[in-house]
Amino acid sequence: MVPPDTVVPAETVVEIRGVVTENAITLPSEPAVAPPVALRHPKLRARFTVAAAGVNGFRSTLDGFGFTEIHTPKIVGSATESGANVFELDYFGRRAYLAQSPQLFKQAMVGVFERVYEVGPVFRAEPHDTARHLAQYTSLDAEFGFIEDHRDVMALLREVLAGMTAAIAERVPGVALPRVPAEIPVLHFSEAQKMLGRDDPDLAPEHERSLSDWAKRTHDSEFLFVTGYPSRERPFYTHPEPDRPGYTNSFDLLFRGLELVTGGQRLHRHADYLTALAERGMDAGPYRGYLDTFAHGMPPHGGFAIGLERWVARVLGLDNVRYTTLFPRDLHRLSP
Repeated sequence: MVPPDTVVPAETVVEIRGVVTENAITLPSEPAVAPPVALRHPKLRARFTVAAAGVNGFRSTLDGFGFTEIHTPKIVGSATESGANVFELDYFGRRAYLAQSPQLFKQAMVGVFERVYEVGPVFRAEPHDTARHLAQYTSLDAEFGFIEDHRDVMALLREVLAGMTAAIAERVPGVALPRVPAEIPVLHFSEAQKMLGRDDPDLAPEHERSLSDWAKRTHDSEFLFVTGYPSRERPFYTHPEPDRPGYTNSFDLLFRGLELVTGGQRLHRHADYLTALAERGMDAGPYRGYLDTFAHGMPPHGGFAIGLERWVARVLGLDNVRYTTLFPRDLHRLSP
């Protein structure tokens, strides 16, 4: 007990004991209006706990493989994805853009750290008002060097997914998590087109669902790698498939009917970048600083990017990525 006249300085830790008694409650003002979405509810809060646990699993898995976390600019001088929709802004009188991904920076950092990752926002001026698109989302990016080809990237991604699901299971018991198979089934894009009876340059949402159903039926897997996407549908830095002209050493990972991850092997020779840009009719000027990195020598490398909101939505069986975003940014929302 502290004597009654003792002066207790501010910030002192104290313990107070007493007896709880029932008292009447008075309202000094009118009752509060109930919010449309009460994020204080445990079921709604749990979505964001799942997201936090997934990010923790992503980080800890890559830390275990000797990766270094980096943080790169989100205001850039050129579009990353060679033609994808970008948000343009005025940067002290110069044209600039919100970064569509950390792609060019993380590739450059492979030459410094060899293995890097980043967790951060990316921005896409998506004209789509759908349940799978956001104008700003969180991207889990990884890039590493001295690979043979895109299959090394796919193998690492499998380990990362296993680490993310394990982290969620530990922190949020009761979530119906997917089983990550030791070997995720793989289907080449050309074979997928034959199965679908199509000849398209990309997969539409209904095709992703159909292929995911096939993987579940034939391989008992909720995951499916589709590899070898056509060159014209991949960014200029994507490595071509050596023995199949027009295809690339790239992949998408489908999860429960939705594209979750994009990745692959990148070009690593300076001359190959100049050729790739010229073939697409693109000016090398805006990428000069990026290209200079390869003039000084870079190892064969590759990487991937996971959309956090899509991951959480698929894990929890939610039909809209907005439900996994605290403050959605889409065609219509700019506040709060």
